Amino acid sequence: MPNILIILSAADTWTRADGSPYESGVWAEEFVVMDEKLIGAGFDVDIATPGGVAPTVDPHSMNPDVVGQENVDHFNAYFGKVAGRFGKPLVLADLSASQYDAIVIPGGHGPVEDLYKDADVGRILTEADRASKIIAPVCHGQGALLAAKDENGKWLFAGRRMTAFSDDEEVELGTADNAPWLLADTLRKSGAKYEQGPKWGAYVVEDRNLLSGQNPASTAPLADAVIAALR
Repeated sequence: MPNILIILSAADTWTRADGSPYESGVWAEEFVVMDEKLIGAGFDVDIATPGGVAPTVDPHSMNPDVVGQENVDHFNAYFGKVAGRFGKPLVLADLSASQYDAIVIPGGHGPVEDLYKDADVGRILTEADRASKIIAPVCHGQGALLAAKDENGKWLFAGRRMTAFSDDEEVELGTADNAPWLLADTLRKSGAKYEQGPKWGAYVVEDRNLLSGQNPASTAPLADAVIAALR
């Protein structure tokens, strides 16, 4: 049975360009839908964060005005169901990609606060990519890819096709103006072959072992792509 590692941000805020904190963390839908589908497929799923810090759910992702009351109720119920796993994640530094068949990275703005510069994230992603294991980030989870550089400082994913939360979506969300950097723009400048689908619509890009989803709506089809690839 495939073993999956979900890497989550340990950040509870996103530091803005002016130094002010913006409440953030893990986007609920991106964790819940991914975890639920992978568990439902019969896979073994571990959760890890930098330092084993309990992740924070982005409060914006639990706002009924943003995601709908029905989704909030479902997310709350699911977090209650997996409280033991979610509240006590594994320590990322203790793990190796060799233990897993796929590495999955949900978003929220947390990853662009901590995962993008985390040495253990870079190490695990490098190990996974060199072993052609599935790597599947969604939305801002692609920020974690930036941590993967070789001994010469070259970005591991330069030249690879991928999608991520678009600059246009960041603008419409109202978080672009005071962002220290924009994810899609940074991926392009780092050498990614960035692709963008419809704003807020489901869009998944597959490039060999790298599977990426653009936004929260892309989580379910990305999870399905991971399951199909592992089967």
